[in-house]
Amino acid sequence: MKTNFMNINYIIAKYSRILIFLAICITLSVVSDSFLTKDNIINVLRQSSLLAVMALGMTFAMLTGKGVDMSVGAVLAFTSCVVAPLLTQGNSSMTIVFGVLLALLMGLLIGAINGVMITYVKLPAFLATFGMYEVVRGLVYMIMSGSVIGGFSKGITFLGSGQLFSIPMPIIIALIITLASMLILKRTIIGRQVYVIGANESAARFSGIKVNRTIIFAFACSGLFAALAGVVYIARLGTAEPQIGETFAFQAIAAVAIGGTSFDGGVGNPFGAILGALILTLLANGMNLLNVSTFWQGSINGLIIILAVVLDQFVSKKATR
Repeated sequence: MKTNFMNINYIIAKYSRILIFLAICITLSVVSDSFLTKDNIINVLRQSSLLAVMALGMTFAMLTGKGVDMSVGAVLAFTSCVVAPLLTQGNSSMTIVFGVLLALLMGLLIGAINGVMITYVKLPAFLATFGMYEVVRGLVYMIMSGSVIGGFSKGITFLGSGQLFSIPMPIIIALIITLASMLILKRTIIGRQVYVIGANESAARFSGIKVNRTIIFAFACSGLFAALAGVVYIARLGTAEPQIGETFAFQAIAAVAIGGTSFDGGVGNPFGAILGALILTLLANGMNLLNVSTFWQGSINGLIIILAVVLDQFVSKKATR
């Protein structure tokens, strides 16, 4: 009897995110006739795609056990705004490709600098990345000087609003990044080392793993994915503005936490981050369909996030026992 109870707890713990996701879907389909329409489902997937990309990058950082990356929102804004002049209609295709690659390279570099501050300077990840957030956010405001850049080429706007086989491009990009993240974390040496470091950093050092290099790699991935999300975001928005992405870090952290990635590191996976992003997007979509006042949406969203994480931790502890 006790074994059966433990098995039930284990199953609930393992599939709690899926159960929460299904519960939200069922509830919204009952209370709103508009929820299960094709247009609304596509809208939810499209809206969750950018958050999913950022959450996947955040997953790399959090799996190391060093903490969260608070700079991703500023990285998104900085990289996209800096290269925005290179993405306009008047430039050649080579210039546009160079602009996209430059954005990704800058995101990778900023993430790597975060990793260096955490590993070699020994700064806590929260302080190092929040300091980077302030630096980069200040730079983008100075560079833009209150201006807005638009008029992007069709090749860029296709990334944000185009479709391939009737599937919006942001969804396709999110799927590609999800598969790449799963491949890296599960099938490569450095990906498995990320898990080992998060589980026990001291043991990882004694086993010969280059811990500092791996942590820098993880935070570089976080910066890279944030930059990619920035390019897709301005492609969809049609303009580059310095204030974009101000709350994205908190949303990405919430998505990863809801998806089951531990703040202590070593536990979590990309699929969980995707589920977390979908759950957050579903909550926002459902409240909009139900005409919930915007004054209440933030509080309700925050409360549900707290309850989801607390429930997941409670069930996980039960299953461990």
